[in-house]
Amino acid sequence: MITPVLLCGGSGTRLWPLSRKSYPKQFSPLVGEQSLFQASAQRLVGNGFTEPLVLSNSDFRFIVTEQLAEIGIDPGAILIEPEGRNTAPAVLAAALWLEQSDPEGLMLVAPSDHVVPDAAAFRTAVKAGEDAAHNGQLVTFGITPTHAETGYGYLEMGAPVEGVISVPLKRFVEKPDVAKATEMLADGNYLWNAGIFLFSVKAILEAFTTHAPDLVTSVRKAVDQSMSDLGFLRLDPDCWSEVEDISIDYAVMERADNLSVVPFAAGWSDLGGWDAVWRESTHDRRGVATSGAATAIDCDDTLLRAEDSKLEVVGIGLKNIIAVAMPDAVLVADVSRAQDVKLAVAALKEKRAKQATEFPKDHRPWGWFESLAIGERFQVKRIVVHPGAALSLQSHHHRSEHWIVVEGTAKVTIDDTEELISENQSVYIPLGAVHRMENPGKVPMVLIEVQTGSYLGEDDIIRYEDVYARDKEN
Repeated sequence: MITPVLLCGGSGTRLWPLSRKSYPKQFSPLVGEQSLFQASAQRLVGNGFTEPLVLSNSDFRFIVTEQLAEIGIDPGAILIEPEGRNTAPAVLAAALWLEQSDPEGLMLVAPSDHVVPDAAAFRTAVKAGEDAAHNGQLVTFGITPTHAETGYGYLEMGAPVEGVISVPLKRFVEKPDVAKATEMLADGNYLWNAGIFLFSVKAILEAFTTHAPDLVTSVRKAVDQSMSDLGFLRLDPDCWSEVEDISIDYAVMERADNLSVVPFAAGWSDLGGWDAVWRESTHDRRGVATSGAATAIDCDDTLLRAEDSKLEVVGIGLKNIIAVAMPDAVLVADVSRAQDVKLAVAALKEKRAKQATEFPKDHRPWGWFESLAIGERFQVKRIVVHPGAALSLQSHHHRSEHWIVVEGTAKVTIDDTEELISENQSVYIPLGAVHRMENPGKVPMVLIEVQTGSYLGEDDIIRYEDVYARDKEN
């Protein structure tokens, strides 16, 4: 059996404004109806695969469980990284965890933000690499290049072995310039490095012990001292803070001599920019791809996306343009400058614009909320609470609140009283009152919250009880 190991801690700034630090691209449906994370998990279910092991950070842990539940997948374990430390520590932590139950088993490490349209072909490729992995090889998957791409690293293949689909891997090549990429494309012996790996738990631990022994010591401490937290496994933050920030390529793969690569030519993209999203989208006869309430008039080779049902995006006479409209931010760029979107994020951070990192919808363990209107001393929010979910028991120093239920039923606690509030009913929470909101029903509950006070920040919350243990977080 193969254990899928899904990595989903990245921020994806090159797909701003849809992808942001608080809600990165892997959780969004960039191509198709499912999120990239859901599609990645869905590809790796069925015969030959165990439940996936997921590595994420604390902010995304409930998004991970929610999105897996939506597609009927129960994860085997979810490891929480206290902070990002790149792919080598994440993969090593997963291997050390799996060593406890299946040291001879295989693990398939895959980023959760890639697009692979043909899931069956990908599973066939994984099957083709199994023998090599069982024999102690560190197997990677290389994508047959379709153009001279400068945004990917490359893999140079060695001489093929008769009757074996996997090929010895000669070397890794850093991201090239245009001339070098063109040369490698013409050579035909190079593949794009997809960052997907298959190996046995035993083999990858031996490789880390040989090539990065200090990393093994520090990550093992973090795993050994990890704590169970509401079904998650939280790696020890003090030990993790001492772990080196390094990729698995640099830590192990570029130093190992037991490497194989399985070529894959059935379609793949890491969606590393809006130009990649345009390429993976369905186009009309003039190369225009639209999403949501977007209309193109006399446009060519253009991507138009409206990421809110209340927005209408119209492009007229555009050529080679990316236009992505969110409720709080709009991106317009030439397709050739797609990789420079990260410069926009840096510029917004410099001016301290919250749009640089914060998503319009604030996702929480119990559901989500969005601000509808903000004034100097008031704020209006729409709040959606999942069935059976509850907000923390809390109070505020600086604001009072009115709640108006517009869908479903809310169970409301205010100091020593409890009551059920149905659609079109409202309740007032005075400043300083200890209160909680719950959804006792079987459908999402939606309410409008009107806050008034001298300070309306999200940090004006004193938590007394929380079913998600956020009252115990630092």
